[in-house]
Amino acid sequence: MKVIRTVLPLLLLVMSFTSSAAIVAEDYEYRIGDMVFKGYVARNTRLEQSLGTVLIVHDWDGPNAYERGRAEQLAALGYTAFAIDVYGRDRQPTSMRENQQRAGEMYANRDVFRARLLAAVDEVSRIPGGTDNIVVMGYCFGGAAALELARAGAPLRGFVSFHGGLNLPEGQDYSETQGAVLVLHGSADPVSGMTDLATLLDDLNRANVRHDAHVYGGALHSFTVPWSSDYDLDADRKSWNSLLTFLNEVL
Repeated sequence: MKVIRTVLPLLLLVMSFTSSAAIVAEDYEYRIGDMVFKGYVARNTRLEQSLGTVLIVHDWDGPNAYERGRAEQLAALGYTAFAIDVYGRDRQPTSMRENQQRAGEMYANRDVFRARLLAAVDEVSRIPGGTDNIVVMGYCFGGAAALELARAGAPLRGFVSFHGGLNLPEGQDYSETQGAVLVLHGSADPVSGMTDLATLLDDLNRANVRHDAHVYGGALHSFTVPWSSDYDLDADRKSWNSLLTFLNEVL
């Protein structure tokens, strides 16, 4: 699968968090086959070397300001963040119905889903500030995507799911997983409940995959999304801190 990249000459967001920090964030277009995908890269240009690369997979509504904000947060801490696009630049959803359609297309065709995720992993070597040590993280649909990459045997240091879909697709397992898995989940999540979590942990145990899970009591599905009715500030803060601890351990 041929991948061609293009860095857009667009708005550079420079924020001085400290006297030695210069955060540069920019849209980043790349090709997978005949399709153009629009990602977002954030990094600290004053660091001699990035602490590592964090791949961010979007929710079912496509890449937007939420993922861009998370990328900038990670860049401020010294990581190179690459918020990827799974749907394609010209196929971004604009309604709840289209959110369902786009995510459903990926779940229905796991080969395409994996190919797009793995192509984004390959693209890390070409993004500004990209490194060989990589962790993938994602929210909801993106959390399910992180676990898909784990099952695909992607050569990453870690895979992090924030309130993601936890079910095991037919014919898949974790026998090829190469990095550690971290699951951050709400105990009251109606999409993937505690039975799904227990099954996932059993699967990881059977495959001898290093893993950890943090469960936030009473937290619903989208507990990290501020404009969601499910938002839980305490769970949001705790899960973010868990991510940072994980990154420090594996990168």
